[in-house]
Amino acid sequence: MKIAISGKGGVGKTTLAALLIKYFRDQGKKVLAVDADPDANLALALGVPDPESITPISDMKKLVAERTESEPGKMGGFFKLNPKVDDIPDKFSRNLDGIKLIVMGTVKKGGSGCVCPESVMLKALMTHLVLFRDEVVVMDMEAGIEHLGRATTQGVDRLIVVVEPGRRSIETAQHVRDLARDLGLTKVAVVGNKIRGPEDEEFLKKNISDLPILGFLPFDEKVIEADLTGKPPYELSPAMVKAAQEIGKKLSG
Repeated sequence: MKIAISGKGGVGKTTLAALLIKYFRDQGKKVLAVDADPDANLALALGVPDPESITPISDMKKLVAERTESEPGKMGGFFKLNPKVDDIPDKFSRNLDGIKLIVMGTVKKGGSGCVCPESVMLKALMTHLVLFRDEVVVMDMEAGIEHLGRATTQGVDRLIVVVEPGRRSIETAQHVRDLARDLGLTKVAVVGNKIRGPEDEEFLKKNISDLPILGFLPFDEKVIEADLTGKPPYELSPAMVKAAQEIGKKLSG
């Protein structure tokens, strides 16, 4: 199963990713957690003790140069467009309680359409993760789902857009939906987060009527406490764990 999670910054997509990763691990699945958000926080949400020590793949200059046959720091020139990446998840992931975590990083130069060794490496790796790995792969994406391409989307079982009760969050969800459809990905669903009561649920149901809603995560100040103390949200918020379990069951079904 391959799951990509997107949404506006601050809506709680990393929290949902961590909760689903725990759910699938507890079900005895092999889980590969992928942090594909430039503002990488998934390691912290999973309780990795020293997240700052993890080097993103895009920052591994020697590895990128070796695999793409390019020269580090040199603009232009020739390089491989199909670098070897199949060994990267096992060699360069951080293992934590049966979970493999890999941090993708981002290309910090050029435009969004930059064709450079780093971007080629990330795209090739993402394609491998989605199409050829046999684990449950949970990907914490950026709102623009830039790491996904046309080939990759065919292997994604579900793109989940996390939304909170608010107009800007809904607009982002609609933007992600349109981007996904442009790429041919129609398996898009929504999870509502920071839900204070039935009114918030009805607000989202009314304003996102064209997308299936997998479930709702309650507003819980324990999640804020978990973030402040560097603990996974599932250690402090039983209510969030229970809600995520129901969402996980729907995904499995």
